[in-house]
Amino acid sequence: MATIDAEPFPLDFDPDTTALLIIDMQRDFVLPGGFGEKLGNDTALLLAAVGPTAAVLRQAREIGMFVIHTREGHRPDLSDCPPAKLTRGGKTFIGEDGPMGRILIRGEKGHDIIEELYPVDGEPVIDKPGKGSFYATDLEDILQNRGIKTLVVCGVTTEVCVHTTVREANDRGYQCVVLKDCVASYFPEFQRVALEMIKAQGAIFGWVSDSGKFIAATS
Repeated sequence: MATIDAEPFPLDFDPDTTALLIIDMQRDFVLPGGFGEKLGNDTALLLAAVGPTAAVLRQAREIGMFVIHTREGHRPDLSDCPPAKLTRGGKTFIGEDGPMGRILIRGEKGHDIIEELYPVDGEPVIDKPGKGSFYATDLEDILQNRGIKTLVVCGVTTEVCVHTTVREANDRGYQCVVLKDCVASYFPEFQRVALEMIKAQGAIFGWVSDSGKFIAATS
């Protein structure tokens, strides 16, 4: 067993039944020219999480921890993209041509994961059409087949795909610890409040820690 220094209290976990879940670290979200920037956001705020996440990923690989990646995106014909998602806010740019191919479309360069965090053999990639990583995917089957009980969560954005996934995982009985320097939002206030919500009321959705404490707990 290992113990990670976390809020609202330390979390005991077994590395053998723990998975590192890296959510949507895709070019379309974190690099200039993608979906995030097209919506008027500063991608530099998301890029700040790349270095700490890379350190956590190296540590997880060194100790043999199971690693899973997710990508949000849609079929080329957009048949899995609800009309409300395409028209929300008047224009979302999904499916339009961008500097990295069609935006948020599976198989395009922008849809793929950034090089610094790219999956290696044995690390499943979950392609999801929604915000939550469990919706319309086989993530739960993969976790159950590996006997996973705890999730160490990194990725973007904190208040959207990370939060939705943590809530979904919590309802399914998983312990989640979110590493605050390994998640990011385009809106600093959303980042702060989202993390507060996760750890509120005695870890109502999960725990909050950081990359250094994860590495210390598993070294």
